Amino acid sequence: MNRDVIIACDFASQEELFEFLAKFDDVHPKPFLKVGMELFYAAGPQIVKEIKARGHKIFLDLKLHDIPQTVKKTMRVLSELDVDLTNLHCAGGIEMMRAALAGLTRADGTRPLLIGVTQLTSTSQETLEQELLIARPIAEVVREYASNAQKAGLDGVVCSPLEAATVHADLGAKFLTVTPGIRFPDAAADDQHRVTTPAQAHDLGADFIVVGRPITQAADPVAAYKRCVTEFC
Repeated sequence: MNRDVIIACDFASQEELFEFLAKFDDVHPKPFLKVGMELFYAAGPQIVKEIKARGHKIFLDLKLHDIPQTVKKTMRVLSELDVDLTNLHCAGGIEMMRAALAGLTRADGTRPLLIGVTQLTSTSQETLEQELLIARPIAEVVREYASNAQKAGLDGVVCSPLEAATVHADLGAKFLTVTPGIRFPDAAADDQHRVTTPAQAHDLGADFIVVGRPITQAADPVAAYKRCVTEFC
């Protein structure tokens, strides 16, 4: 699978989203978009269908984490939205991840790609130890969670670019790494702790980078997007 840049469309309304997407009317192919909780909860499932109709691939980023049966039933509903990629939290365990995969798979055997969130890129080692009570290095936790995701049959994981090379070394080149925490060298890290530039993510072997504010809040979002594509792909 070719590398790609996914734009995180973290907008509070469909009006804001469509105003942003209008800037990309002349960009082909259409950018791969991430629809997260904020936009999904504000605009509902219909927003996914409208984006898809405009020719975009969609990463539906809802990070499910619940008992296996609930996740299975929810994934069954999400499978009808025709997204390309969706996710859950690896912290729910292997049984939950297997249930999710079963729910996501349609009667004809097709399904979107399913990936698991290992650790959020906003999570620091201090938070991991003092608040989550996990007394292991983040890199080690990510490796273990990624291994569990592969055992459950998932297609890959969400991790920081800093962990992408290790995940591929452990689990193979075909096991996808989707990596947020991307910033240009001249930009602030904001609330992220484990970050890299697009070029560094490329060198570390990430398959996809998810980029939000550096594109959506740029003075020229199209130029920022094209810069990401040039530096990463």
